[in-house]
Amino acid sequence: MFYTTLSLPSQLTFNRGVTLSNFYCPPDSAPIQRRAGGKQRLVVIGGMLLFLTGCNSLPDSGPTEAQINHTQRDPKKNTVGYGIIQISLDLITLLDSEAPTQFSSLDTDNAPRISSKNDTVGPGDVLQVSIYEIGSALFSSTSGSAALSNANLSGGTTIPSVSTASNLPPLNVDGAGNIRVPFVGQIHVAGLTTTQVAQTIQARLRQKSQSPQVVVRIVSDIANSVMVYGSVRRPSRIPLTPNRERILDVIALAGGEDHTSQSDEDYMVRLTRNDRIAEMPLKVIENNPEQNILIQPEDRVQVTFQPRTFTVLGASGHVTQTQFTTPTLTMAEAVARVGGPIDSRADPNAVYLFRFENADVLRRLGMPVDNNATTGPVVYQLDMMNPNSYFLAQKFMMRNDDIIYIANSATNKFYKFMNLITTIISPGTSMGGLAK
Repeated sequence: MFYTTLSLPSQLTFNRGVTLSNFYCPPDSAPIQRRAGGKQRLVVIGGMLLFLTGCNSLPDSGPTEAQINHTQRDPKKNTVGYGIIQISLDLITLLDSEAPTQFSSLDTDNAPRISSKNDTVGPGDVLQVSIYEIGSALFSSTSGSAALSNANLSGGTTIPSVSTASNLPPLNVDGAGNIRVPFVGQIHVAGLTTTQVAQTIQARLRQKSQSPQVVVRIVSDIANSVMVYGSVRRPSRIPLTPNRERILDVIALAGGEDHTSQSDEDYMVRLTRNDRIAEMPLKVIENNPEQNILIQPEDRVQVTFQPRTFTVLGASGHVTQTQFTTPTLTMAEAVARVGGPIDSRADPNAVYLFRFENADVLRRLGMPVDNNATTGPVVYQLDMMNPNSYFLAQKFMMRNDDIIYIANSATNKFYKFMNLITTIISPGTSMGGLAK
């Protein structure tokens, strides 16, 4: 037998302004004693549970699995048009096939526009031409015609005692790839090496000068250069040499990344070549020599400081925004970093990943996508009660700005309500005591 004494106020006011006024007791009346069995207490509590649950008065951290599914099917509520896709091996294979273009594909699929030896002349270059002459010099005021000696009388060969050297003013290669040399005229030099340019000038001078010798060098190399900019210490145009620099070489020549205190995983390298773009973390290029490809003239390299993050919400051990800190991150690793689902609150059947996915992927999944859209909202669901899902989570790759939501269990409100009733009726009574 169990006796309890209840001293209730004249009115009980609950959340949302709901007031129960049938519990009036005269101020001067004695405490009410009544005999209550275990079943009777549960009936009373159950009735109050139905009442407050119907009012939806208890707080919550997010929707349940049923609520997410219901909203997805209701066009009035699903204003962004998201779909729910179960994570499967076929889905992972599809996402992997849509992986961003790698640098190695640019190196093999795109032939260079000009020679890849990085030693040819092109529009915009500035050339320094030096001409060496003997005898009467076209390009010098000093004449060496009288300074001859017979060094080999038997052969009748004369060797000049004086030669003159003349450095022409810097010659700019115009947009058509031409230069103009005095006494020679216009010469098309685009695509020629400096040696070939010198031979061409020398051949045209032979009819006008005695034994001319020509040396040509590039003093400002525009055609054989690459632009490196962004989060580097010295953004600039980097001239390429016949040594054939690679992508890490030109980044180093630009001073390297500007945030030396940050890890290389936080830097993204974007390479633009022949109107194609590839992007990947700097750390991946450092760890994979195959991606450290040869740079070609007219390439553009952009280095950006972009800390990649993911967010975890709902019934997890730690609600937070977390950086990747590694070149790649799987869904299993992401969930583990925040402590995984909370046993007392989470619904392990409903672990969701919210993402704006590539529109081509969504079309292949059979989801409706606007023709002009490049991305679309999608929700990927993982059932952690299925052992197979743990293998899938190890293969599902996270992306920047992904959101993981661990849904609350449908019974979560029941336990919250029971704790609330326990506090109201008897602050010292535990849930375990009420259930006995």
